[in-house]
Amino acid sequence: MSVIKPEVARLHHFFRSGPMPCPYLPGRVERKLFTRLNGPDAGELNSMLSRAGFRRSHDIVYRPVCPGCQACVPVRIPVERFQPNRTQRKVLNQNRTLTMTESPPVETTEQFEVFRRYQRSRHADSDMARMARADYAAMIEEGSTSARMFEFREPAGRLVGAILSDRLADGFSAVYSFYDPAEPRRSLGTYMVLALVEQARREALPHVYLGYWIADCRKMAYKIWFRPIETLTETGWRTLPAV
Repeated sequence: MSVIKPEVARLHHFFRSGPMPCPYLPGRVERKLFTRLNGPDAGELNSMLSRAGFRRSHDIVYRPVCPGCQACVPVRIPVERFQPNRTQRKVLNQNRTLTMTESPPVETTEQFEVFRRYQRSRHADSDMARMARADYAAMIEEGSTSARMFEFREPAGRLVGAILSDRLADGFSAVYSFYDPAEPRRSLGTYMVLALVEQARREALPHVYLGYWIADCRKMAYKIWFRPIETLTETGWRTLPAV
C-alpha cells in the first residue's frame, strides 16, 4: 500500500485508535490510524493522504489498521476511462431533469430534513440516525478547507439529494451523500456518483475517490459497480479485473 511521505509524518502527529467493534463486519475489531487536518497545508495533506488510502470525517483523516483484517479496500474511479454501463445510463436518463448546484459546505434546514429521513430509512440502527442538527452541522462544516456541497434539485426546486465532496489535487473525494428515500426507483445514490464523475471530467480531474469497498458488506459492496475501478494495493493503485 502507498506510504506516507516522511516529511508529512514529521510535521503531523499520527495516532492509533483503541479497538472497537467493526461497524461493517460482525464479530470483527476495528482500529484506525488517524491525524487531524489543520494548518496551512491541510488541503495538500488531505490530497496526499487520500492517495494513500485515507478518508476524511469532520477534521480527521483516517485509515483502517485492523488486526488480521484487510477487508476495507480503498477504491477510486479513473474518470477518463470510465463509461457508464447500461443500468447506469438508465439511471442518468431517469434523473435527467435534476439540476446539480454547488453550495458552500454549510448546513441548512432543508439538507438536514432530507438527511434525517435518509438515515431513519436506510440506517435506522446506526448512531448517525440519532444525530441532532448540531451533529449534522459539525459533519458538514468541520475540516471543510477544500469541501464542496453539491445539491440535486427537481425543476420545482425541491431538494432530493446532496453529496459532500473534497476537491483534491487529483480529483474529488466523495465524503458523504444522502437522498430522499421516498424515491428508490431513481437510484439517487448511484446518480450522484455519476454526476460527481462528470463534474470531475469538466474540471479535468483524473479521479473520484469512493472510500472503502468491503466485499462482504452490502452497504459498501456497491462501489465496484462503477467500472473500470482502481483499488489500492501493496504496489500502488491497480485496475480491478473484470468479473
